Amino acid sequence: MLALRGERRNGKPVIRIRYLGYMPQISSFYGISILMFFGDHNPPHFHARYGGSSARFGLDGTLLDGELPRRAKRLVLEWATIHSDELATCWEQVIKHELPGTIEPLR
Repeated sequence: MLALRGERRNGKPVIRIRYLGYMPQISSFYGISILMFFGDHNPPHFHARYGGSSARFGLDGTLLDGELPRRAKRLVLEWATIHSDELATCWEQVIKHELPGTIEPLR
């Protein structure tokens, strides 16, 4: 899944994630992918993709922009509430261009 390269962006080493560009997938459940960009901007947030839809959520589950189908949005909010501390840890890792690890999916 990971392809390490000697590539640099803004003077920092970059890890390229094959099918996701520069966004590591930190969780996946019910067809929803949860991702974070390396070195992303504030406010702290994550991206959720479902089918052809995508949205950006604050770490507390607040919808920042984009849209998901109602059921997918509800599942993402439930998952974010359960894993808020882990999301904060992942955010700290990706802003330092480090692999964030993974978070348990919603079951």
